Amino acid sequence: MRKDIIYFEKAGSPNTDELLTLAKERAEELGIKDVVVATSHGGSAVKVQEIFDDPKLNVVAVTICEGFKEKGWTISDSERAKLTERGIKVLTSIHALGADVASAFTDKYGGGYLVRAIRDTLYRFGQGMKVCVEIVLMAADAGLIPMDREIMAIAGTDEGADTCIVVKPAYPRKFFDLEIREIVAKPRNLS
Repeated sequence: MRKDIIYFEKAGSPNTDELLTLAKERAEELGIKDVVVATSHGGSAVKVQEIFDDPKLNVVAVTICEGFKEKGWTISDSERAKLTERGIKVLTSIHALGADVASAFTDKYGGGYLVRAIRDTLYRFGQGMKVCVEIVLMAADAGLIPMDREIMAIAGTDEGADTCIVVKPAYPRKFFDLEIREIVAKPRNLS
């Protein structure tokens, strides 16, 4: 099989609409019916639902955990309600690749740990790639996506969406079963 990967010149939200159009095209080609999308306040999840325009699409919006509330990144009750009213599943959970108890020890005492090495390796492909893998693990562990077929993950750098992958999902405890099968698009320049 031969497929093109789209590389955006810069990372970030200006790529959102083009990325979602490309994602929809590839999802239709592959028959993918499950999309996991990172979203802080719901905007990216709503755009996925609108652009894909498929009532059978399982959209899972993964939001950042309450530990980041002071940064203004957490979803409000009214934003969550708007998503659920649209039929979008919303998951707020601890990061699968960090922001857990081990990271508190690293912050206080220094040093590193294995999950940080995995996370930082994925960051070499961009923030969106790290987040895509992370939200698939989180959605899998919450039972919100099927484990017997490919799904699509969409995330970005700071705001919006700039990265899309096709994934064979896995639970965090079975991380080595996860397969990134395709990169649909990602930023070329990460800085």
